Amino acid sequence: MPARRRLLAAAVLAASCLGVQALPATATAATGSVVSRGVTIPEFYNPPADLPAADGTLIRSEPLPLALSLPSLNGPLPGRATRLMYKSTDANGGPVAVTGAYIEPTARWQGSGPRPLVVVAPGTMGQGDQCAASLGLEHPLSLNGQTVSVGYEDLSIYRLLAEGTAVVVTDYVGLGATDRLHTYVNRVDEAHAVLDAARAARTVTGATVTAASRVGLFGYSQGGGATAAAAELQPSYAPDVTLAGTYSGAPPADLAEVTKGIDGSELAGALGWSLNGFLQTDPELRPIAEAHLNPAGKAALADLSTMCVGDAILHYGYAKSAKWTTDGQSLGAIIAADPTLRAFLDTQRIGRLKPAGPVRVATGVNDNLVPHGQARQLAVDWCRKGADVTYAPVVLPNVVSPLLNHFGPLLTDQGAAVSWLTDRLSGRPAPSNCLTMPLQP
Repeated sequence: MPARRRLLAAAVLAASCLGVQALPATATAATGSVVSRGVTIPEFYNPPADLPAADGTLIRSEPLPLALSLPSLNGPLPGRATRLMYKSTDANGGPVAVTGAYIEPTARWQGSGPRPLVVVAPGTMGQGDQCAASLGLEHPLSLNGQTVSVGYEDLSIYRLLAEGTAVVVTDYVGLGATDRLHTYVNRVDEAHAVLDAARAARTVTGATVTAASRVGLFGYSQGGGATAAAAELQPSYAPDVTLAGTYSGAPPADLAEVTKGIDGSELAGALGWSLNGFLQTDPELRPIAEAHLNPAGKAALADLSTMCVGDAILHYGYAKSAKWTTDGQSLGAIIAADPTLRAFLDTQRIGRLKPAGPVRVATGVNDNLVPHGQARQLAVDWCRKGADVTYAPVVLPNVVSPLLNHFGPLLTDQGAAVSWLTDRLSGRPAPSNCLTMPLQP
């Protein structure tokens, strides 16, 4: 089935199981392109019907124009970008196409060994295909009256490129690629997409990274959860991708706690993205959703399925999930009372496996959106397993806005995170502080 038809079929399935009329994404029959909130997604993002067998196999690639680029004597700054589509495996064991971008830096690598590779796992972008980080490199700010998409991960990507590291950024499962919804905060989907991005980068035409290049992972918020999950699953899923270091900033390691923090905040719409993704991954959850979601809740999930972060803040900021349910209970209360939902979220818990290689966990001590306590607990859990952990509490003033409490450390800690990771990529040992960190919050 062509990708555009699979998208429409997925939309109809999601709409029918939630009792709503339709999702806003549409396909243009004449061109085969998908249009999401007025943004035409390039045909590149339509996956083929048949996918290769091997994870990390490059399906297709093309030059990607960087919106922020300058000429220099040695080539364009910060480098030359390639749009990617590669094969991965989803949480149900099925084949899936994932998109992203590889950037070959113009800057020389000053550290030891060959040029290393950093996989950037983006923070929360949204669920509409127009929100994909690879599109954000080409269009850092998209405003068309229907959607607001901001490529804020460009900052971390450019900082890493300035260090001379090659960068590959993943769009995750279903974000960008138009055959399904993005499975937001699904730890297995995200981990596999991160690790397979590293594999795909090695085969990009013109890439100087090889199997001998050290590999680092870099992510904050949703990206911090994705890199943390990837560090845990690397030994079993991708033993050929040896990790020199993993930065996990503000990771949503315990989604039950994160649900409480997000509900009623500026980013309340993220609850809809989580539900949409989980309902797609596990159809057995659909009857529970049908029983608990009222018409307003079902309409919100359909609406959010094509929104970016900016859209969700504008349209669903400070929304309370109790307004979306049939009995007026919050989603957190419903989860706590339902064994099936509790068991599903339990499968998403990060921190039960020892991560591969050294890890740096950073979290704002006043972060109440992706709560500080559960992120710190991840560091504690890993320390108890004998992992090489650097825990970095980020101390900033506590402000009224949960979004600012969460976003502040992204900026203030980014330089230290880049330095820590480049030290690992140069072969310097990591200064674990597990022995000096109290194991009780």
